Amino acid sequence: YSAIHEQTEILEENSVDYEVVPGVSSAFASAAALKKGLTLPGVTQTVILTRLSGRTPVPEAEGLRSLALHGATLCIFLSVSMIDKVVKELTGPYPKETPAAVVYRASWPDELVILSTLENIESEVKKAGVTKHAMIIVSHTLSDSDIDRAKSKLYDREFTHGYRAGKSENDA
Repeated sequence: YSAIHEQTEILEENSVDYEVVPGVSSAFASAAALKKGLTLPGVTQTVILTRLSGRTPVPEAEGLRSLALHGATLCIFLSVSMIDKVVKELTGPYPKETPAAVVYRASWPDELVILSTLENIESEVKKAGVTKHAMIIVSHTLSDSDIDRAKSKLYDREFTHGYRAGKSENDA
């Protein structure tokens, strides 16, 4: 994350030995809480990790509305307190029916999952009183209807990959 260089720089200047231990991102912990993937064949193969511009600005080209034009899965950090602005920026590039989720304290005992649509997520988040410690995910991969029509090639018997030669129905 963005502050790590500041921390490691101080440690190095003071000859303090340290180790950077990888962890599970709240984006992936949130996907696990939702029991959904962030990519889906034919829907999106791209995940964008970002945040809404606030007191610390983001580069203009990386504004939420610009990123939404890709139609990719958006995992939005540090922005649930501005959920109204998130919804405003995303409505248009994404239809209002687009699945949207907010996961509060993903992987913690008090985790809370709110699965809704872009149109309704703001009111549901405000009703739940979530104002921090939450990941926002906006993606068509969160829709069960998309899952019904988008299947991975991994288990497609006709698809050849490194572990199996594909077979057609006629080969059976």
